[in-house]
Amino acid sequence: MDIHGGITAPRMIIALRMERQHLTKKASREEYDRLYRDMQPGLNVYWNGFGDPPSLSFRADFDDKEYNRERQLERKLVKGRFAGGNLGWVLREDMELFACVYNKPLERPTRVQSRLLELIERQGPMNIQQLKEETGLLVKEITPALHRLQEAFLVYEDQYDGEWDRGWYSFGEFFPELRLNAMTRVEGLKILIERFAYRIVAFDAENARQYFRLPMKDIRAALSILCAEGVLRLTEQGYMLASDVDRIPEPNGVRSVFALHRNDFLYRSNEAALKAMISPLCEGLEYDCEPLQYLLIDGEFRGASVGHFRNGPYDLNDIRVNLPPDEAEARRDEIISAVANVNFGRLPQRYMGRALDRESDV
Repeated sequence: MDIHGGITAPRMIIALRMERQHLTKKASREEYDRLYRDMQPGLNVYWNGFGDPPSLSFRADFDDKEYNRERQLERKLVKGRFAGGNLGWVLREDMELFACVYNKPLERPTRVQSRLLELIERQGPMNIQQLKEETGLLVKEITPALHRLQEAFLVYEDQYDGEWDRGWYSFGEFFPELRLNAMTRVEGLKILIERFAYRIVAFDAENARQYFRLPMKDIRAALSILCAEGVLRLTEQGYMLASDVDRIPEPNGVRSVFALHRNDFLYRSNEAALKAMISPLCEGLEYDCEPLQYLLIDGEFRGASVGHFRNGPYDLNDIRVNLPPDEAEARRDEIISAVANVNFGRLPQRYMGRALDRESDV
């Protein structure tokens, strides 16, 4: 699958991408702050990170989950609904930017939405239980209404720790300095796409659309302006920062295997291609084979661990790779170890369909 800006690319592009993602050399605190900014909104680990702070797996030379927990407590990281209405964490100083890009105006509020917003604006921050007591509404009525108000940046959920008793504020009360009309969506996207381009190095419009989860017309408009302004150039490899074109370093040849979860930056910008890659590798299997983690091998996606998500240990049914048979066998232990590393040391039941001997394998 030859997708220059996507799951495969020339080795020189891959080398720089791995460097800028800090997958070849882990980021210091200072480097991490810049990396987090460029990869916002921050997300927790897919499926098993409920309530955890966001983290950038494999990319920090310190415990970034604890670091981000501290930043949550200090309200340096703030929560919102951004790409596709999904929850994420952004730097407080970037909330205006993200609100302008992702604001989904509420043109015809429902009776429940209007009632909750009026109550929060009049009485100040309230948790869901207080809203239930004040209104007599059911939680199943309150929660979706709050989420829609959140998408319109009319309310803010103050989740500064892992507790569930969170206050809901009027957005304007919590962020009195923010302006939802400070810039247009396309103006904001220009800023975000330039950051995205630096970290992914080469990409196409579809990579950007999948990552930002915004209409293609807005993505293309921002790309067109960035090209006209000389910030980006469209090359054979896809869109690149003009400053990167003709300055790509020689590949360093570093071998690595990373099992990336489905909230990872690289997964989110390549989701459609990755689903297409893994589907034929799982055809005809008699056991559950939902992709659990995708395997980034020497900077390219070449397979996945598959099974079934559960609350608790996943069913790790198999590892499927699209490497040549001799290479798949030569790197077998390395790949199994990478998968076990992100599954609390648990081994999969199989490797390429062959049952593993739990006593002797890895």
